[in-house]
Parts: sequence; structure tokens; C-alpha cells
Amino acid sequence: MGPLAGFRIVEFSGIGPVPMAAMLFADLGASVLRLERITPSGLGIDRPARLDLTARGRPAVAIDLKHPDGLALADRLIAKADALIEGFRPGTMERLGLGPDAVLARNRRLVYGRMTGWGQSGPLARAAGHDLNYLALTGALAAIGRAGAKPTPPLNLVADYGGGALYLAFGMACAMIEAQRSGKGQVVDAAMTDGAASLMTMFYGLYAAGLHRLERGTNLLDSGSAIYDVYECADGRYIAIAPIEHKFRKILFELLDLPFTTDDGAELRAKLETVFKTRTRDEWRALLEGTDACFAPVLTMAEAPAHPHNVARGTFIDIDGVVQPAPAPRFSRTPAGRPAPPRPLGEGSQSALADWGITRTGSTRWSLPVLLEPKRSIERTNYRAPSRII
Repeated sequence: MGPLAGFRIVEFSGIGPVPMAAMLFADLGASVLRLERITPSGLGIDRPARLDLTARGRPAVAIDLKHPDGLALADRLIAKADALIEGFRPGTMERLGLGPDAVLARNRRLVYGRMTGWGQSGPLARAAGHDLNYLALTGALAAIGRAGAKPTPPLNLVADYGGGALYLAFGMACAMIEAQRSGKGQVVDAAMTDGAASLMTMFYGLYAAGLHRLERGTNLLDSGSAIYDVYECADGRYIAIAPIEHKFRKILFELLDLPFTTDDGAELRAKLETVFKTRTRDEWRALLEGTDACFAPVLTMAEAPAHPHNVARGTFIDIDGVVQPAPAPRFSRTPAGRPAPPRPLGEGSQSALADWGITRTGSTRWSLPVLLEPKRSIERTNYRAPSRII
């Protein structure tokens, strides 16, 4: 199910944006096969396999890429794929013999997706880094935070997932469409710095026009506006208001029984702080939610799945007892199916390979190291040597 049904993608396992991008492809119907290391990689955060949610919707096969037969299997899978995703430092895939030049020579229609922080070129290309570093280099981190305070890390949503996973998936999807017309693949060089910078396009325009100040917390959308901010309620919980347009501001003020004003300074902020502390968050919901006052309660991750709007839209789903975001966006004719839960590494390896047309017959002996039996540990990266090989 899903608009990408029929596409095959090989994912070389990584962290951050690589599994997120692969999850997006799998959520929308692509057949994604994740290749993991047999030996511990030290990547990611240890957790039970079923809670590694960006690993959902696709099987994982653990192979030894340092073994010649391991490389041979990877090469066979790539030959059958429409696309490949990798997130290693520049040069790693080339040293394995699986770089773009080598594999595109054998599969000319392959889309080769490369995810890095700094990009495949440039003076920082081979340096280590994480989301916060990439965000810092684009001007985005310096712009996020309250007045007089240091820059605020916005989780790893902006560089890793917004500028990384989404730009990688979008770029690869564009290249896959083009490959269907031309019959030729290409390399998609997705860098988190490039993506995060792209997300800042509007703000660079506002800055050039003299409409956005460099000082944090002094602009319309960065908490510098009293009418676009978060306020504490009587119960210690919070609500968010954002009636930027005057017609929406008038509605808010009428509902709050306040005189309309275009003032947006400290006096209005102090007044709103006082007003919002007179009722609980749910009391404000009863008054303001669903109106054009541009209001929403600030919900925690424990609360959000139960909100009536999220329930009505099916924004969250329960998969094997784990509540998580549902596939997005929505499609009218080719809707996404229900994702399969993440599986322990090695579980279903034989059937996953068989789905890609790679099977072992009675007349064939494989010496290829492949993990066939999952190591049922709560740590996703703590594996023993394979108990069986094929």
C-alpha cells in the first residue's frame, strides 16, 4: 500500500536522518531493506528494539561488509534496487567498493542517496558533528531563543530531521521520478547544513529587507511578540497564542474581554500574562479552542495522542502497544498502510532476502555471514557473533 509501492530501496543503517528518511519511504509503501552491521557499531541510543520507532516498517539483515561474501550480497541487493541510502562519512562507501561510480556502473538507473552533516565536499566534509553543530553553521541556531538568553537547541528536529531526513527523501523521490523518464540514476548529496539553511530562506529574506533583527527574542516569530508566544495558566500548564493578523487578534481580545490594541510590547505581554493565569489550561481550551483566536494548548507527548483533533485524524496510532505518529502525509487514492513494528535484528532475514529474489537452494552453498537468529537483548547495538550463518 502507499504511493511508493513497487520501489525497492537498500538502506545502509545509520543514525538520525538516515533511518528517519528510510522510515518515510517504508511508511509510503516502498520495500526498504536495512543492512546492519553484525558487530556492534556504537551508533544510536540503546533501547528495546520495539521502541526504536524510526526502524519500523522494514526488515533488517545483518551482514559483515568486511567479508567478501558480505560485500557480494550487498552488491546483489543494490543491483535489484531503485535507490540506496547511506549516511557514512565521505569516502567510506568508496573504500568498501560500493561507492557511486562502482554501483552506478552496474545499475545505471540507481538513485544513490548520501546523507551527511557537512556534505560530500568542503573543508568540514570529513569532520564529525551532530545536529546542533550543523544548525549552528547556518545562522538558524543563533536566531532561536529568548531575548538576553543564549541560543536554544530545538531538539534535533531542524537539522537532523527537517534539513536532513526530509530533504534527503524529497531529493531522492525527485531523482527516482527523473530516473523513470531517463533510465539514468544519479547521486543525491543531502547535507544537513544545506537543508537547515534552506529552511531559513524566508528569514534571510526578511533580514535582507531590514524586517528581522539579529538579536534573539526581538522578532515576530521568535518570542519577541506578545501576541505570538506561550503563556502559563493557573494550573502551571501552558497555552500558545498566535493571532498575528489583526482580524484574529480582535477575536482573541473579545473572548478575553480586553480592549483591542495594536500594541505589541511589554505592557500587552504583562496584561496577557496576568489574564492567562486566572484560569487553567483546560478552562482556556473550553473558551478559545476551535475559534479563530489562533489558540492551542501546549500538550506533552503523553497528552497529544488523546486530543480529540488528533484522534479524529488518526494522527497517532498504536502498534503492538506502542503509541507513535502515523504515516504522513495523506493520499486519497493510494493511502499508506499500517506500518509493521520494528523487529529485532536478524528476525526474518531469510524471508526478507527471499522477497528480493535472493534464496538458498539445495544445490547452493553460501559462506556468507548473515545473522539469522536475533539476539534478543534490550540493546539494539549489543549483539554477539552470529549464532548461524548462511
